[in-house]
Amino acid sequence: MEIKTVKDAFDHVVKKQKLTSSKAIDLVNHVGKEIEQAISAIQENGTDGDVASKLNHEILLNLKKKLKEMVPVKQLESCQKEMNTVIGKWVKTTDKFFIEDISKAYRNVDMEPHLLSELIANHLYREALFDIGDKFIGEASCQASIEMKQLFQMMYEIHGALRAGKPEPALSWAMNNHDALLQNGSYLELKLHRIKFVEILKEGNRDEALLYARAYLTPFAPIHKDEFQRLSASIIWAGRLDQLPYTDFLLPTNWEKLAEEFAQQFCNLKGQSSTGPMGMTVAAGGQVLPIILKLMTVLTAKREWHSMKQVPFPLDLHKEFQFHSVFVCPVLREQGSDDNPPMLLPCGHVLSKQSTMKLSKNSSRSFKCPYCPLEALTSECKQLHI
Repeated sequence: MEIKTVKDAFDHVVKKQKLTSSKAIDLVNHVGKEIEQAISAIQENGTDGDVASKLNHEILLNLKKKLKEMVPVKQLESCQKEMNTVIGKWVKTTDKFFIEDISKAYRNVDMEPHLLSELIANHLYREALFDIGDKFIGEASCQASIEMKQLFQMMYEIHGALRAGKPEPALSWAMNNHDALLQNGSYLELKLHRIKFVEILKEGNRDEALLYARAYLTPFAPIHKDEFQRLSASIIWAGRLDQLPYTDFLLPTNWEKLAEEFAQQFCNLKGQSSTGPMGMTVAAGGQVLPIILKLMTVLTAKREWHSMKQVPFPLDLHKEFQFHSVFVCPVLREQGSDDNPPMLLPCGHVLSKQSTMKLSKNSSRSFKCPYCPLEALTSECKQLHI
């Protein structure tokens, strides 16, 4: 709601700016047109003789009268005044929702400077800011993992090639990691072969497309029968893909989506999160910062905040910020999985999804937490991501 209020105020500023700018331009053009007409009239009369001089004087007096009636300066000042009023309201709105001094919301945490510097350097490498990362390491006199830099250099090289419509580097990487990708349930290799196959079809080379399908698509046929059949049938439309009924093969967003999926799988196989820990921390902190600042307004003393071991109320984070490394359900004694993920109960305890379903008789009633007296509904439970 707060963001919407700020956005609406900003949109009003933009609308007013366009309106006042249009008024100012029209006024300036009108003044210019009157002056040009006066100049043309003077040039027609000439400059010699008393008669011409008298006519020119009358033309200038007439121009002065018209400009005075138009009052261009006052109109421009009025436009500027309206704009200043709107901007003033915008500033008040942003000041209301955006607090510059956030020092009250953080707590002093002991952290070794070199660890923080290393974290920042690794974040720069993760964001492909390699030159800045190297410069930072030199100025901060810290050590960062050279392997980390080389790892992400390789990833962004392949990622950039994919976004540029060149699947070969990604294909080579996926084929070298064939077993690992399948073990993770990823069919990135098939998707890369598919997009390469479609590019061959665009060139109209039916024989080459058939050979490519036999060599690289056939191995996926037993698992992805429908996909293989659609790709095989696409050979009929080689060179005239504008008539191809499988329009999803030709979506311009396919390259971008494939590049993002490659980056996720690359990080996954290398034991790295797809989103850098520093970026994730800042994003999560930004989400809860307004809530913590409100908390600080009701606390009686700053020392009360520093002595707290936990926040006295829940901080609801978005789905992407809910993590758990390894989870074994304390009731069923089974490790969590994508089909049976851990679920956070309102009381703070965690059970597997199957446990909550059994306890609630398939969500037909509320159930008591096995570890505390509180009851919950399955709709109140939140999924944690392993």
